[in-house]
Amino acid sequence: MDLKIRAAEIGDARRLAELMDFAGEGIPMYLWRESAGPDGDPLEFGARTVSGTDGGFSYVNAHVAEIGDEVVGMLLGYRLPDPHDVEPLSEAPVVVRPLLELEALAPGSWYVNAVAADPAWRGRGVGSALMQRAEEVAAGSGAEVLSLIVAEENRGARRLYERLGYADVARRPLLPWPGCRHSGHWVLMTKPVPGSAGPV
Repeated sequence: MDLKIRAAEIGDARRLAELMDFAGEGIPMYLWRESAGPDGDPLEFGARTVSGTDGGFSYVNAHVAEIGDEVVGMLLGYRLPDPHDVEPLSEAPVVVRPLLELEALAPGSWYVNAVAADPAWRGRGVGSALMQRAEEVAAGSGAEVLSLIVAEENRGARRLYERLGYADVARRPLLPWPGCRHSGHWVLMTKPVPGSAGPV
């Protein structure tokens, strides 16, 4: 299997939006649907958002995994500011407020916002390769810690992250959205960036 990982390009925007929604447990599509309105196409709205260069969901923060000419996975990540001044939670959609609270607990970390492998390619090392790329980019950014947030009921993902050395740091209640498949909590997990001194 000839797996290649490269920086995402603007032409990947629609595929990135599809994979971001998959990684985000349906929250991105829910938010895009709200923003697009009753007559809009939420996936098209998401693709336009990803095509921009501002905000966390921009393609400039993404890498894609390719096999041949097919994009089979994606990684979205970036360094969180330090100090991390969270936008007023009252202005954020209710479902993302717990996520913002957890992000604020990992200032300066390199944040794995989303990682996903196409279901047809799961179990073939795509996710592990993307997480390895996250470590490489994090090291280049000067961050000492990697962070991510996962639903506690997403046991497959949690097993992968634990195997890679991530440990639980904090939890917040998961607030359901239309189509939500989980209950319980969101879990913030972190690990030292390999080769760094780690947090002081």
